[in-house]
Amino acid sequence: MPETAQLDPRRWKALAFIAIAQLMVVLDATIVNIALPSAQKSLDISDANRQWVITAYALAFGGLLLFGGRIADMWGRRRTFITGLIGFAGASALGGAAVNEQMLLGARALQGAFGALLAPAALSLLAVMFTEAKERAKAFGIFGAIAGGGGAVGLILGGLLTEYLDWRWTFFVNIPFAIVAVTGAVLVIREPSGGHNSSSLDIPGVILATTGLVSLVYGFTRAQTDGWRAGATIGLFVAAVVLLAAFVLVESKVKAPLLPLRVVIDRNRGGVYMSLGLAVIAMFGLFLFLTYYLQIVRGYSPVKTGFSFLPMIAGMITGSTQIGARLMTRVPPRMLMAPGFLTAALGMLILTQLQVGSSYTTLVLPAQILLGLGMGTAFMPAMSLATHGVQPRDAGVASAMVNTSQQVGGAIGTALLNTIAASATATWVTSHAAQAGKLGKTNFINQAAVHGYATAILWAVGILVVSATIAAVLINTGQGDSGPAVASGDGQDEGVEDLAIPVIAH
Repeated sequence: MPETAQLDPRRWKALAFIAIAQLMVVLDATIVNIALPSAQKSLDISDANRQWVITAYALAFGGLLLFGGRIADMWGRRRTFITGLIGFAGASALGGAAVNEQMLLGARALQGAFGALLAPAALSLLAVMFTEAKERAKAFGIFGAIAGGGGAVGLILGGLLTEYLDWRWTFFVNIPFAIVAVTGAVLVIREPSGGHNSSSLDIPGVILATTGLVSLVYGFTRAQTDGWRAGATIGLFVAAVVLLAAFVLVESKVKAPLLPLRVVIDRNRGGVYMSLGLAVIAMFGLFLFLTYYLQIVRGYSPVKTGFSFLPMIAGMITGSTQIGARLMTRVPPRMLMAPGFLTAALGMLILTQLQVGSSYTTLVLPAQILLGLGMGTAFMPAMSLATHGVQPRDAGVASAMVNTSQQVGGAIGTALLNTIAASATATWVTSHAAQAGKLGKTNFINQAAVHGYATAILWAVGILVVSATIAAVLINTGQGDSGPAVASGDGQDEGVEDLAIPVIAH
């Protein structure tokens, strides 16, 4: 068994700057949502086109993540990390200065593209810098808390910036984050040597993966607006299946694949990608419905809505750093992930009891605490297991798969659960039409909407239960110890030294 490489004495300082960069990327997934109505009015964006402010980012980010992960492996994670930060900051400045719809949409697509470089580079840097089991647990606990709670922080920050400054600051705020992270990366981060992948880039794989993922994400976006049976929606899903199937075939044949199949066929990593993707489907839908419920039904301001998510953030941080990180080296990861997802499902189940006049204190608050604790506990080992057993040369693309599952899961969750909610609302309106005059127009509309939210949230409960089942069945690695686990690989990439990352042992 290979000896553990000497630990970098600056690794904890490096973690702080990696965390800042990750927070910036995760924030951007939700911070723009609250600012969107103001930006739409300012730039005269039509209702039909406003979704593209979100979709342009999601398409570029989700479609290019695997490419970004492999670039990090080939080009160097530190260099890719810095390039992603600078590009993301530049795209954010462009978005904040946008004078028309086209400029804003272009900036969002650029943010997504550079985010696809930055996100896998950040996670893979963490994987190769923290190799001792207990330290790795703590580091991934912090990272997991940010990944899980950053979206809710974005809602708070977006509300504050929009209400007290201007919607443009939801873009400009990324610039100081990036400056701090770049400075830290230059001065502190030192990537371990010997982990680069010197193979040539798999161009067919890049094209097939990018177009396939874009078709999948865009298909769910079109389903939300045009319906599931629309020709364009069906065509996009068919194209996604064909392209991704062709991608798998190509990856099994080429000498230097974009996504080595050894990364995803491992049952532990595969279990993480599937369970995490499903959990994010449920979580993105929840953010959407709770935001609508609090702002539209209860009349909360953007700032009050944002602060209403604080208990969930506190729960995520506690679950990740105090429960997950402390137990990860003592119990098998599935014993954290499966109960974590089930705890989150219990919190979600409470929210199915939402009514127009439900109390925040007695219903929404306990539900958020359970959701936060459950997700925080589950996310931490999931982030660590994403690179479980991979060779350093594959750390970037393995990390990209986590972000890909989250991004695709988020797109699917927004479209799928929103469609379910809209259908349930329409059914309720039809069956209760006779009560419209008695209830009053506003109350009738609110009751119909809340019924739709509760129905969709019930589906999210089921999705989380499936996620917990996958984690319990597929993930079979044991609890962590101080010894290194030799990374497995098939040795197909020539000229790359087979180094081992000390990780959670089998």
